[in-house]
Parts: sequence; structure tokens; C-alpha cells
Amino acid sequence: MAEKGFDLVYGGGSKGMMGAIANSALAAGANVTGIIPQVLIDWERQHQSLSEVIITKDMHERKKLLYEKGLAGIVLPGGFGTLDEMFEMLTWNQLSIHNKKIYILNTEGFYNHLIQHLEHLINKDFLYEPLWERIHAFENPLALVDAIDKNLSNR
Repeated sequence: MAEKGFDLVYGGGSKGMMGAIANSALAAGANVTGIIPQVLIDWERQHQSLSEVIITKDMHERKKLLYEKGLAGIVLPGGFGTLDEMFEMLTWNQLSIHNKKIYILNTEGFYNHLIQHLEHLINKDFLYEPLWERIHAFENPLALVDAIDKNLSNR
């Protein structure tokens, strides 16, 4: 991402995949902004070497700032928090609160079942518009970054 000139806006933690991505982006010269609610600072082990840290009062303010500051949403393999953020982005997108694309990195088929369920929503007419105009799934991280670059270049 840094090679394409993208900066990183993320949840501000130092552990797991997100900590590794933040470290990689910093090492490659990107600016990295962490947005973390006060309640998670100790629990998530806030990253100490970021370009900028924004501490919010709660998770809702955090998500709002993530959406405002980010150019797109990238969903990596994760748990409830990841799914919560993805579905809120999709909902806000559907309601025209924002129009940012959402990208799923489906590493080793991690999200295959979720993607099948999203297609089930389409088949049962629970969505107002074609899902795959808003969200895109990739198994290869380089292809995902190329798609973001292409999408943002067309704006």
C-alpha cells in the first residue's frame, strides 16, 4: 500500500495482523493514523510509534472517524469487531451516508461462508441494490491494493 502512496488509517493497536500491517506501512514510509477509544488503550496495547494517534471517547466515535478519514474499507480476517465494522460500513453505504468501497481480503477462504451468506441475501431479495457494486472480495492482497488504486484513480 505504501508503495502506491497510500497512508493507513486503522484501529490503533500494536498486536496481531493490524499491528504487523501498521509496522510494515511505517517501515515503507507511509503515514499511519491510529484511532482508538480510551477503553481499548490498555486492552489492545496501543501502538506507540504511529504518525498520529486519535483517542476517542467510545467505539461509535472511533468508527465514525475511521470512515471519515479512510478512502476505502479493507476487511481482513477477524472476529466480531471486524464484522461489526464491515456491516456498519455496508449499512452506511446502503443508506448513502458514505460511498466508499469495501474490500474483503479473503485469505485462504476465511470469508467463504460469509460471502455465500451475502449472496444468499441477494438471492432472497433482502438487499436494495447489487451487493458487489459496494463490496469486493480478493484472495490476493496485491490484487486488492491494485483494485483500490484503480478505483481511487477513477474518482
